[in-house]
Amino acid sequence: MVVATFSLVAQDPETGDLGVAVASKFLAVGSVVPFARAGVGAIATQSYANPRFGPQGLALLEQGASPEGVLEAFRRTDPGLERRQFGLVSARGEALTFTGGECHPWAGGRAGKGFAAQGNLLAGPQVVEAMVETFLQEERVPFPERLLLALKAGEEAGGDKRGKQSAALLVVGEGKGYGGLWDRYIDLRADDHPEPVEELFRLLSLHRLLFERPKERRPLTPEEVRWLQGVLRSLGLYAGEVHGEFDEATERAFLALIGMENLEERYQGGPEVDEATLSYLKRRYPWS
Repeated sequence: MVVATFSLVAQDPETGDLGVAVASKFLAVGSVVPFARAGVGAIATQSYANPRFGPQGLALLEQGASPEGVLEAFRRTDPGLERRQFGLVSARGEALTFTGGECHPWAGGRAGKGFAAQGNLLAGPQVVEAMVETFLQEERVPFPERLLLALKAGEEAGGDKRGKQSAALLVVGEGKGYGGLWDRYIDLRADDHPEPVEELFRLLSLHRLLFERPKERRPLTPEEVRWLQGVLRSLGLYAGEVHGEFDEATERAFLALIGMENLEERYQGGPEVDEATLSYLKRRYPWS
């Protein structure tokens, strides 16, 4: 049971993206607490967590229920509600946090336009306040990093008073998932780690490298093409000459390398690449 947990559920007012950031002294907290659906809402269910709250709550929000309506539905259907805690935000930015009277202290939450922060068995109310204040102050930071900064602030304010074990970040946005085919944009978990929140920052950085679609690309210079052809030859992907011309054979080999490195979301074919991809490959393959 997810007994002691602190989380932030929020909406990005700029993009409409929805997300949940959560940490706990519990194995794989991301497998139980966060739920979200683009254009509908996001929910964190914790404290003797009822995982049915996720799909049930999202279904109710999709049908037009208010956050208070979702709470009343849970009250009617869950006899253990007073042991539960949850937070939710709708796609309209409506928010609610609920802490049952039988949650282990310290337990409580705070909600406002576009966010709901909550926790139980915490070091104190300062954990929730630190999450909220950081989230509100860091409005210029990209939404996923903003969620993690708020989670880190809660951890630094005392977090789960039993210690650290796992953390998770879930962010959804319409058409932002892999290949543009679904809404799950970011789904990262540190399931058992001495510093799970810090590990999420590392994973988020790696996620951005591998899966973010670059806005700008530029042609490779002849010198860069020679470097690339040399790398491709050394890997056995290219049998041609190192001549600096980006020809069809070079492109086929480069596509194979892109697939090996899981960078297919960043490369659109041809001699143009973005700076982040190029920098990563140069560090990875310092051929000369």
